[in-house]
Amino acid sequence: MNAHLRIARPVRNLEQSAVMYERGLDFKRLGAFEDHDGFDGVMLGAEDATYHLEFTYCHTHPVAPAPTSEDLLVFYVPEKAAWQARCRAMVNAGFIRVDSPNPYWSANGATFEDLDGYRVVLAAGKSPFDRLQA
Repeated sequence: MNAHLRIARPVRNLEQSAVMYERGLDFKRLGAFEDHDGFDGVMLGAEDATYHLEFTYCHTHPVAPAPTSEDLLVFYVPEKAAWQARCRAMVNAGFIRVDSPNPYWSANGATFEDLDGYRVVLAAGKSPFDRLQA
């Protein structure tokens, strides 16, 4: 199956979450909606990517985010200087660097947590699947 992936997550503060991910991951605001059956939302990502994130907030029955420490978004950053710059951007955007319960991510990258407890891993190096797309 060749499909576009959307990862949707409820958040407590839609605008604050969107700005964090825009600044931390250099995402663009791809779209937004207001009061669609009680929901507001923002879609973020890179314009040419085959995925994007959607953050939502429901005014009629807010859903409390409930991530675990193993619910991860993992982004592979092949170049060391770019990885270091992106790690700085994450902290500057308001993410908190945290230890991962999985030692693989601590040894091969950095884990960051947003305001709702969702985690993002910036893996230092190429994805092990890059070789499959060559």
